[in-house]
Amino acid sequence: MTISEIPESKCDVLIVGAGPAGLMLSAWMARCGINARVVDKRGTKIYSGQADGLQLRSLEIFDSFGFADRAWKEANHLIEFCMWNPGEDGVIRRSDGVPDTPPGLSRFKEIVLHQGRIERFFLDHIKKHSRDTLRVERAVLPESLHIADDRVDDHSPDNYPVTVQLRYLTEDEAKPAQSKGSGVNDGLFRSNLAEDDTEDLIANSQQKQGSTEIVKAKYVVGCDGAHSWTRKQLGFELEGEPTDHIWGVLDIIPITDFPDVRKRCAIHSASSGSMMIIPRENKIARLYIQLTEIKPDASGRADRSKITPETIITAAQKIMAPYKLTYEYCDWWTAYQIGQRVGKNFHHKSRVFLAGDAVHTHSPKAGQGMNVSMQDGYNLGWKLGLVVKGIAHPSILKTYQSERRRIAQDLIAFDHKFSRLFSGRPAKDVMDEEGVSMDEFKNAFLKGQLFATGLSVDYGTSMLVGKPGSAADQGDGTDVSSSSPVIGKQDLASEIKLGMRFPSHQVINQADGRAWEFQQKLKSDGRFRIIVFAGNVSNAQQSARLKTFCQALESSSVLSPHLGKNIEVLTLHSSKWKEVELLRDLPDVLHPFDAKTGWDYDSVYADDANPFEGFGDAYKGYGVDRERGCVVVARPDQYVGYIDEVDGEGCKGVETYFKGIFVS
Repeated sequence: MTISEIPESKCDVLIVGAGPAGLMLSAWMARCGINARVVDKRGTKIYSGQADGLQLRSLEIFDSFGFADRAWKEANHLIEFCMWNPGEDGVIRRSDGVPDTPPGLSRFKEIVLHQGRIERFFLDHIKKHSRDTLRVERAVLPESLHIADDRVDDHSPDNYPVTVQLRYLTEDEAKPAQSKGSGVNDGLFRSNLAEDDTEDLIANSQQKQGSTEIVKAKYVVGCDGAHSWTRKQLGFELEGEPTDHIWGVLDIIPITDFPDVRKRCAIHSASSGSMMIIPRENKIARLYIQLTEIKPDASGRADRSKITPETIITAAQKIMAPYKLTYEYCDWWTAYQIGQRVGKNFHHKSRVFLAGDAVHTHSPKAGQGMNVSMQDGYNLGWKLGLVVKGIAHPSILKTYQSERRRIAQDLIAFDHKFSRLFSGRPAKDVMDEEGVSMDEFKNAFLKGQLFATGLSVDYGTSMLVGKPGSAADQGDGTDVSSSSPVIGKQDLASEIKLGMRFPSHQVINQADGRAWEFQQKLKSDGRFRIIVFAGNVSNAQQSARLKTFCQALESSSVLSPHLGKNIEVLTLHSSKWKEVELLRDLPDVLHPFDAKTGWDYDSVYADDANPFEGFGDAYKGYGVDRERGCVVVARPDQYVGYIDEVDGEGCKGVETYFKGIFVS
């Protein structure tokens, strides 16, 4: 087939890879109505194994899309983290137990459910919101990438500066290679112990004259894993070092007399290595087992042919002795070599981006891989959606690297310490300098809990976050300073941190008194939120300030055209619920009227008690003055961008914030 005979097509966003990062990005494309495509070289989705931990922030995100309840019902919930260490006689004993996640951080807790089910939730959501026009195109891989660098700064609607040639594979070519002999599906083909097979697939398929297609795209996102083909085409590298620690993974229904097999456990043996137990759904337990007898060769990589389910369970039995451990059913297994690496670059000229394992790799035991990868896609997706639709200025895309590379760097630093403490031999006594102190391991776990939840993410100043200080210093070194910087008034809402996710407290709906977690109202639909903490609206002076703010909002040439469509206004007042009338006491812009559907009854809330739900005391939780209130701007991903007063000057501040984002 000649070049002129190859069919061509166009799309706004081409996503390479349909793992968690790619599907999160695809969910945004569906919600924002973007002409996108997602391709994956494998013939089917994941059905067993792979990632399984869902942290608190990921569940908040799932809830914002509307499917957290599906994961919550099916998953196993992790309650306690138990530590088992050798006593003076060398026999392992339960030495400590702490909450798996600190209480009070979120309405969710950490849960575990295999990746295949999580992918299914995304696929169903994408189908629903794209009206079945956006599907994962499987058994398709990219074989060439060309970027017209002279056209990357042209953002006219008909400019498609990235060209990708796709190749369609046969069913056999799209099947991942499996280890022979075990009879159980394994994930070694995705492991860092395996070589990437993309180039071989391309070469073999070319020999067979497989069908191809040329795609012209405005943007391309490589979510194609640690062996990322997209990253290699850009010439980008991951920085970091591998370790000598080799770990095996078994998903089994364990038959054991170990008493804590249904709790999350870290077990350090005296001389046989370490392991972790993660109790999963349907009686399955995931075992992470240190393979002390498997060593990397001269090339730095272990011989994976020596690793089998039998090798792994034998190592586990030695670690758990004197407790017994066997199994009859194994659902999945794999092995990996611990290595912490992070990409130097997360994008090329804001046209080709990398996300997930393509730009950061680490050990899986802290439950971060899938979560951080999905949050990469969550950060980038809405930005691409608003830029493609011509709503936001393309400069906001630069904040993706600034925000997410800094998180990846923090993750690698955390994992570097945690994984080495986990893999190290326990110290025999205080004089044993080569051994790992179990007190130090516990303290590292406790200090890392907040980071692991995903709730400590703190984005630096930019046109999207009105913080004081240097954008380069607060991010990864990238300069994403705003051309018209605006600094939010953090003191007005001391517990709603600029650059962090909008926290949640119970509030009640003004119209019907139903209790809600306020964060639930910040849906992932591509809209910013102006959250008006209206204060005590029963006070005449405060009511006048609120009306002045609302009049300025309605008359703003910057804000008014976007109200409802790209900006949703939510209100939380602190007056007595029964003393306020929605239509009488609150300006119409806070509960707009539609000729077809009537008044909006879902946008105004009270920080008060009702007879059935109690008092959430949200203003106190948010650190907002109950009399004067404030106004908070939340980005489409629920991160806080700006804070100001509820008055005419405050509205001008909000207007200035959006001037730096929206295309005029």
